Amino acid sequence: MREKVKAVAKALNYQPNITAKGLITRRSFMIGLTYERPSPSYVVELQRGVLERLADERYRMIILPFRDVCARPDDFFEFLRSAALDGVVLAPPGSDELAVLDRLDAAGIHYGRIAPQLEPGRGACSLLDDTAAAREVAEHLLALGHRRLAVILGDPTHRASAARSEGYARAFAAHDIGEDALCFEPGDFTFASGEAAMRRILSRPGPRPTAILAQNDDMAVGAMTVAREAGLSIPGDLSVTGFDDSDIARLIMPKLTTVRQPVFDMAMTATDGLLKLLSGEPAPPPVLHAHELLVRQSTAAPAG
Repeated sequence: MREKVKAVAKALNYQPNITAKGLITRRSFMIGLTYERPSPSYVVELQRGVLERLADERYRMIILPFRDVCARPDDFFEFLRSAALDGVVLAPPGSDELAVLDRLDAAGIHYGRIAPQLEPGRGACSLLDDTAAAREVAEHLLALGHRRLAVILGDPTHRASAARSEGYARAFAAHDIGEDALCFEPGDFTFASGEAAMRRILSRPGPRPTAILAQNDDMAVGAMTVAREAGLSIPGDLSVTGFDDSDIARLIMPKLTTVRQPVFDMAMTATDGLLKLLSGEPAPPPVLHAHELLVRQSTAAPAG
């Protein structure tokens, strides 16, 4: 009978009234998405993934910048209450803010989490092994023969940055790369921070690194820009790697060697798990998504 009703509704081009349905089910049919990544490509992929999964469910999405959550948590939770959001999808670093998760639990608000590093059993989680992915890209450079390397770190408030640093460290240790052959410069996942870090690297005394490991693509491209302004050839004088496989990695010349993390798929998975929770099902097990090392034109064996 239900299928017959659906068929008739489709034939009549009937669209259910979400507001009326919400009054019956006591749902708002609205999902929040929090994020705090300056990379436009990353944010767009997050939104696309969430919206793709919500499309057939008649849900709407509200964007919630996570910086506002951290700065004014009471205002954030008051908004959740007043807007009667059915649930929230948390992207990094919000997916690792345990205090926020505690308050969501206390308020009875279900949530999905994208790429958390802490307590992956809480909520509906889609995971990425940042440590293994970072180690793989470092191993790629080491296999090419690089022995003087610089790392441009990501935003320290994102636990993925520490996980990627751990992956690099494991690769360095496996190849007996000493501290004197390494340098680490702070960044914050922005193009400008990659530029600034590269300027500091080039101004350091002693032999110049032959390879750069940037913890995202935006910083990698910022570093490439400064290196070329200094007259360096990529990859002839300097190899550069990124992380994410954002649009800029494919548009820059030479194309950037990087690690692809499937942000769209991870957002879809976390949203799917959240919808299961909202329908009364138990939390699904965490889903580990595969990364992929994409070797392009920005890496080569060191000169000489």
